[in-house]
Amino acid sequence: MNQLVGERISIATFKAQTTRHRIMGIVNTPDMQIVFSDTPGVLKPNYKLQESMLAFSESALQDADVLLYVTDVVENPEKNIDFLEKVQRMTIPVILLINKIDSLSGESGNSGGSGKSGESGKSGESEKPGQTIQERLGEIVERWHTLLPNAEILPISAKNKFGVDMLLKRIQELLPESPAYFDKDQLTDKPARFFVSEIVREKILLYYDKEIPYAVEVRVEQFKETERNIHINVVIFVERESQKGIIIGHQGVALKKVSTEARKSLEKFFGKPIFLETFVKVDKDWRSSQRELDAFGYNPE
Repeated sequence: MNQLVGERISIATFKAQTTRHRIMGIVNTPDMQIVFSDTPGVLKPNYKLQESMLAFSESALQDADVLLYVTDVVENPEKNIDFLEKVQRMTIPVILLINKIDSLSGESGNSGGSGKSGESGKSGESEKPGQTIQERLGEIVERWHTLLPNAEILPISAKNKFGVDMLLKRIQELLPESPAYFDKDQLTDKPARFFVSEIVREKILLYYDKEIPYAVEVRVEQFKETERNIHINVVIFVERESQKGIIIGHQGVALKKVSTEARKSLEKFFGKPIFLETFVKVDKDWRSSQRELDAFGYNPE
């Protein structure tokens, strides 16, 4: 979506479940408005947070004019078969995007990796020695065509922006005529505070391993903007005291790194100096508390 909108609306990392909310990105031209809705990846939920994430994904099936189903060159097509059956019953146009074709290496027998194998899983097929990129891509397309015979299939590389312009043109052709939903100068439906919490969470995803990023939520307690700068107070919530210690690190070094990198990204995002203070608190089992999830904005309704 970042490539389609032309702005960095959604955070992106190599880790699974990076996107937790449904985020809108709005493209305006003199003769059209496209509202993209980026949802969490499809998964089988293990706790209430993941149930809310799946609900965000399924909500896209209810109100979209065009559905973009994004996969990659290593995902097992049968992994989300229940969700795909719902997609198959859709009456709106469906475009299946096979992303990361830049990672196909051609005749080496080595895919080069996608960077998201933990999220996607392996395709279950071993590569045949001597296969060309076109042959391998053809097999991937055929497998997906079997599952979604009515979908248009478009290989892309979001990283290299290959196929993005073609996709944008095709979306424009498929969209119905309608009055604009948003103002012409609006870029997203989310407030500034949301992007602060997402950028801080992105740094945590990048700099911590194992369960830590998934046990973390971020809340902006203060966002005070002046003409010259922005003062921001952020609280990082974890589930256990041991996690709090890991986030802070020895003599606060780890938390300082997260804060510094987040501040740099925030200054680029808002275009002015940022004063960022970060605190860490324990909120036991916030991922399983509906009341806490509602407070963090995980309510698809």
